[in-house]
Amino acid sequence: MGPFVYLGTPEEAVPPLQALHAAGHEIVLVVTRADARRRRHRPPEPSPVKVAAQELGLPVSHSLDDVLTCGARRGIVVAFGLIVPSHMLEAVPMVNLHFSRLPRWRGAAPVERAILAGDTETAVAVMEMEAGLDTGPIHAERPVTIDPRDTAESLRERLVAVGTELLIETIEGEMRTEPIRQEGEVIYAQKITADDRRIDWSATARAIDAQVRIGRAHTTFRGDRFLIWASEVLPIEVGEPGLLVKRDSKLLVGAGSGALELVEVQPASRPRMSAQAWWNGAQPEGSRLGS
Repeated sequence: MGPFVYLGTPEEAVPPLQALHAAGHEIVLVVTRADARRRRHRPPEPSPVKVAAQELGLPVSHSLDDVLTCGARRGIVVAFGLIVPSHMLEAVPMVNLHFSRLPRWRGAAPVERAILAGDTETAVAVMEMEAGLDTGPIHAERPVTIDPRDTAESLRERLVAVGTELLIETIEGEMRTEPIRQEGEVIYAQKITADDRRIDWSATARAIDAQVRIGRAHTTFRGDRFLIWASEVLPIEVGEPGLLVKRDSKLLVGAGSGALELVEVQPASRPRMSAQAWWNGAQPEGSRLGS
């Protein structure tokens, strides 16, 4: 089926690249996003895929145009981050490893959106690429259960592991000459914004916990930004939304329904810490978050 061109950028695109190489598939080019400044006051850094490709001795490009001249017969796309134009897909057919049960959660943030929606199951799919956003027919799909305590990070790691295995199996087996068209309700996984992570304490404790599980959920404490990194949902009522209360050594925040137990937090200009360490210093009993 090869030789292949591989398109990917972030950390989750590294294991499939390494697995393809380890399995002996010919990869004539790796295309990834340009080096970018990922931390303030630091020089631009290469993407995780670029680093991995160079360690494997594979040629790397930042230009999509090079796909047309690299000699590849097939392309593999994993979290590349840019739209591949239709004329390129016509010249070099490509498959995409997508982390959702399509057509649910097409788009940029399928893992986070599944958690925010309270989904109990998702999937990985090897999809033939089309010009539309994640609209292509499916060669292979495998379900993945979402654990109630899954974070975006833990769920993504599991999806990558399952997806890497599925991708190799699909490429080395007989890919469907007529992949199956997607069926069902189309829902788009819009990019996660700061608003998606801003906590409204009048929401249910379960909905707020989902925000925490996707990472960087934030509120305010005494006027300053306050991040919550880990929490637990308790089916009890402790008072007004946002009210901080200590009960039986548990550090609780009132919500619209239920209560949130604080486990790990990050006050403004401070590192991440246990909620207990923060509570001991701040003495916030009776104060409110988000006001």
